[in-house]
Amino acid sequence: MTEYIQVAERYGMRIEAIVATHIHADHLSGERELAARTGAPIYLHESAEVGYPFTGLSDGSEISLGNVALRALHTPGHTPESVSLLVTDRSRGEAPWMVLTGDTLFVGDVGRPDFGGPEAARTLYDSIQRKLLSLPDYIEVYPAHISGSPCGRTMSGKPSSTIGFERRFNQAIQTKSPDEFVANLFEGLPPKPPAYYKVIEANRGR
Repeated sequence: MTEYIQVAERYGMRIEAIVATHIHADHLSGERELAARTGAPIYLHESAEVGYPFTGLSDGSEISLGNVALRALHTPGHTPESVSLLVTDRSRGEAPWMVLTGDTLFVGDVGRPDFGGPEAARTLYDSIQRKLLSLPDYIEVYPAHISGSPCGRTMSGKPSSTIGFERRFNQAIQTKSPDEFVANLFEGLPPKPPAYYKVIEANRGR
């Protein structure tokens, strides 16, 4: 967590909020260590099942950080507690600027839902279609992973995109129905991350 603190210090900033978009299965996350070192609160969706204190986010909850506002969009599917964060820079305007999509929507792909089976895939379809693709085309997309991560199948190495570009060219969401989306999504999934059950439990802190 030292690198996060060093980056904040380099720009004369303080870490005042720690937001986890979901409980990770592919790596040990460090939000508790960062909270202990900075005193910043940890935010998760209110449905998160963890064994440590956190501030619960509901759909539409807002975190205010000076001129920057983060609005939580509950986007379950990859995991039940997954959230995306719609970011507004009020020094420039009241319209949102970008969305941090976690493991819900990647550049060129979507999050793998096999942890929850076909029902989770249907939930993911609804989150993407109803929440994320309802955003304006100009909204920039910043996901949690790029190519090489086991959390998706065909994600791009490009670290960002826009809602409009993904709407047009992301093959994972070029489907005509939830059934087609589910069927396509379970083709060619990579193996689950090694020791992923142990990693999940460690990140839950229980």
